[in-house]
Amino acid sequence: MPEHRARKHHHDRVAETLREEIGSMIEGELSDPRIGFCYVSEVILNPGGKSARVYVAIDGAVPDIVKAEEETIAGLEAAKGYIRYELKERMGVRHVPDLAFFPDRSGRFQARINELISRGRKRQKTQVE
Repeated sequence: MPEHRARKHHHDRVAETLREEIGSMIEGELSDPRIGFCYVSEVILNPGGKSARVYVAIDGAVPDIVKAEEETIAGLEAAKGYIRYELKERMGVRHVPDLAFFPDRSGRFQARINELISRGRKRQKTQVE
């Protein structure tokens, strides 16, 4: 059975374009005060191309990261119609996928794992000595 490399390549290009365009809108055009300092870390386009999951990473310097994530996602969900309209105009396509926004917590998980690993290494050094 032949591989569908062209389709995969097309999905990757569309996802990357969505990531760049949504990121530029978040940086400059969306003025909702709920949307904090964030960036689009990844866009996953469903195989049919009808919907996309947009993962948004929030700046970790805020005191209450969970509340900031909730407010930012709520602000982006409220602006979803505007974002889709702008994407249609910028990309020049007939159909823009339905967008769903999710917080990207992978950076925080990675930091926590690194902290636990370094703590375990310190314990091993003290036990060996």
